Amino acid sequence: MVQKSLERRVEMLEKRVEILELLPERVTAVELQIVQLRDDLRVEFSELRNEIRTGDEETRRSLRDEIRVGDEETRTTLRGEIRAGDEETRRVLRDEIRAGDEETRRVLQDEIRAGDGETRRALRDEMRELFAENGRQMRVLHEDVIARIATIREGR
Repeated sequence: MVQKSLERRVEMLEKRVEILELLPERVTAVELQIVQLRDDLRVEFSELRNEIRTGDEETRRSLRDEIRVGDEETRTTLRGEIRAGDEETRRVLRDEIRAGDEETRRVLQDEIRAGDGETRRALRDEMRELFAENGRQMRVLHEDVIARIATIREGR
C-alpha cells in the first residue's frame, strides 16, 4: 500500500519536474520574440526614415523645377514654405514616432510584467507543493526506518 502511494507520488513529482523543465524554453521563446520585435521595429523605422528622405528629395526636385520657371519672389516664397513644411513634417513624424515608441514600450513592459507575475506565482505554487510533498515523503521514510530499526532490535 505504501509502495503504491510512493510510486504515485514519484510519478506526480516527475510530471511536475517535466513541466518545470519546459519553463526555460518558454522564457527563451518569449525573449526571442521580444528581440525579433525590437529588430523588426528598427528595420521598420529605418525604412520609414528612408521613405521620408526619398519623398523629401522628390518633393524638392519637383518644386525646384517649378520655382526656376517662376520669378525670384515665387522662388523665395516657395522655399520658405517648403522649409516650413519639411520642418513641420519632421516634427510631426518625430512626435508620432516617439509616441509610438512610448506606447510600444509601455505595452511590452505591461505584458512582460504580467507574464513575470504569472510565472512567479506558478513557480511559487509548484515549489510549495513540491516542498509539502517532499516533507510528507521524508516523514514516511523516517517512520519506515524507525520501524525497521525496532524490528532489527526485536530480532536480537
